[in-house]
Amino acid sequence: MFWVTLVFLAALLFIFVPAVLACLVYQKIPVDKNKRRFLHGLTLYPAALAGASCYGYYYERKQQVKHYYDVKFPQAAEAAGLTIAQISDVHLGKFFSVEDLRQLLKLVAVDKPDILAVTGDLFDDVQLNPAAVQVLDEAVDLFPKGIYFCIGNHETYRNWGRTAKLLAKTRVHVLVGRAQQVPGTRLWLAGAEYSFSRDDESFLLEKASLTQKAVQAIPQAELGQTVLLAHHPEYIDNGAQLGIPLTLTGHTHGGQVGFFGLPLIPMYKYNRGWVEIGDSRGYVHCGNGSWLPLRVGCPPEIAYFRLTE
Repeated sequence: MFWVTLVFLAALLFIFVPAVLACLVYQKIPVDKNKRRFLHGLTLYPAALAGASCYGYYYERKQQVKHYYDVKFPQAAEAAGLTIAQISDVHLGKFFSVEDLRQLLKLVAVDKPDILAVTGDLFDDVQLNPAAVQVLDEAVDLFPKGIYFCIGNHETYRNWGRTAKLLAKTRVHVLVGRAQQVPGTRLWLAGAEYSFSRDDESFLLEKASLTQKAVQAIPQAELGQTVLLAHHPEYIDNGAQLGIPLTLTGHTHGGQVGFFGLPLIPMYKYNRGWVEIGDSRGYVHCGNGSWLPLRVGCPPEIAYFRLTE
């Protein structure tokens, strides 16, 4: 309940108070009973904000919505019919338990995807990460072609070295700066590392370098048979530059708070859903966990991509 109160107070400070001041400054409010009705109406805003906060905390953040897409993959005809499921940004911890992760993986498997792609920020709690690694390994049997994981920024914050050693003992395919061909197919999955560069120029250079590193084992002629996994959504640009038909990303949480399918505060170049660049497509996943423990107009999602000719 502490977090609900905190979010409500923040919304009150940054939305309600400025709205009242703006109305008083910019609108001519008659000094009569109409003014009283107007001000009385403003008292509804705190109630609405409190309601939205409670809804986002107790309900929407816990409702995993499923989305299904067809993606053309003309250069990998034998991969046609394969389905890749994607989860991202689970943020294991106080608001997403190991048991929640177990149930999420079972929910993903209900639709029988061939592959599960996890695009970072799953292992976000030093104490819980070892148990989560075990749960992820146990879930490999639910996905016939395996589970493929790429790193996010939060894994780095939470002792990635230890988690990497634990994952190395599992059947999970850890794609950190490397690529792997899916057994029995010509389909490649590549995982790019996260760029921590601060300024724009360094960020562009580093993510280009990290993308090249991720795909270096893939023959040039087979980049058109590749799915790039990357945590930051701007790697979609790099995937398109290389002719990779599909790039799956996360990181943004879809904005966490949205309105009619759009983020209320767009913080990134690509914030949510599909991005098309030439013949390449990228997807920005809304995430399964939260920065703050609530979501409004942006429910957590499980995305399914069926490859077609």
